[in-house]
Amino acid sequence: MSSLNGNRLDYLDAVRGYALILGVIFHASLSFMPIFIGWAVMDISTSATIPVFALISHSFRMELFFLIAGFFSHMTFHKQGLPSFVKSRLVKLAIPFVLGWLILRPMLVSGWIMGAESMRGDANIGGALVQGITSLSEFPNGFLVGTHLWFLYYLLIISASALLLRYFIGLSQSFKYNLASVADHVVAWLSNNPFATLVVAIPTASCLWFMDGWGMDTPDKSLIPSVPVTVIYGGFFLFGWLLHRQAGLIEHFARLTWTKLALCIVASIFAVKLSGFQGQLAHPQYDLIKVGFLLSYGIVMWSLISLTIGICKRLFIRTSKLIRYVADSAYWLYLIHLPVVICLQIAFAELPLHWSIKLLSICTIAILLSIVLYDALIRSTFVGAILNGKRKPRMLFKRSRAVKYDTPLKGQL
Repeated sequence: MSSLNGNRLDYLDAVRGYALILGVIFHASLSFMPIFIGWAVMDISTSATIPVFALISHSFRMELFFLIAGFFSHMTFHKQGLPSFVKSRLVKLAIPFVLGWLILRPMLVSGWIMGAESMRGDANIGGALVQGITSLSEFPNGFLVGTHLWFLYYLLIISASALLLRYFIGLSQSFKYNLASVADHVVAWLSNNPFATLVVAIPTASCLWFMDGWGMDTPDKSLIPSVPVTVIYGGFFLFGWLLHRQAGLIEHFARLTWTKLALCIVASIFAVKLSGFQGQLAHPQYDLIKVGFLLSYGIVMWSLISLTIGICKRLFIRTSKLIRYVADSAYWLYLIHLPVVICLQIAFAELPLHWSIKLLSICTIAILLSIVLYDALIRSTFVGAILNGKRKPRMLFKRSRAVKYDTPLKGQL
């Protein structure tokens, strides 16, 4: 998947895997919030640390994913051409989105019903499963919404928009050349200037202002795209697309510096402190505090993305079969994890254990179970070909005889 000039970049495999696995941990942590937030279940053991983790992790994990998606989309487009690129997007994104929704939606509805019943002490697993399945009878109401698969929908929209934008710009070769030159210079400046994060935080905060809450919205309630969400995720996708145009530029963007780290720490502290004013609508300085929070949030977003890529590049400088395997399995893991996590949260909710032990247990069980299912049922099958571009040999459950895996489903996420 991760290659530049024919060489696979293992550290970008690690980045993609980290972004998706962080999403698993993020969802697993929500039952330990100290206040009820409308999640499927609320654990008897909570912590004030969880809102801080949720705030910081949610500020950059999906933006990082869209940046990497844009980077490899540009690579795939120029390597395979338009027809193969469009086919790969439809196979790799549209099919998992539609079929995944049909499979996962009833499971998530069942999980929410069981979670609500468990907090009342009268969970009915069989009844919840039946209600989850029958929820599909409400079609077309709620079709393709109400799950964590919204990111596939937005990635399809943004990918199509990028192709359309490229087409219209290309109608005038002189305009295309001048615009590409300007874009390359801007991206190069943003990648090489240590204080560029402060600059890009301003337009980022401007988009965040129009979110329903403080921070990034989760647009899972409607198929009508949220404009501010689309602009932010589309912006990171475009930035990743442009980063790939200039060899080595992503390494400049991800350069580790003490200035960048200090800026990230200071902005994180401000964002956490100011987030406590979100519900104080009557505060005389409410709008000013919100501006301060959003600017801090934008700085955290950009700096953590850059630092994450830089740290992965520093740690994963050699080829690693383990990292490649984790990167290959991460897409499946993220697709399937949520109903597994919710069931585990319900099972652990009333146990007299510390929240940290429960969170670690839920994450470990969910990830290991998902990887076992991936290796046994997905990796070497046509489903693996859809998710990974081709079928690959099992690693945990190796076949007794050699099998050739060369399914020609090209294109990477």
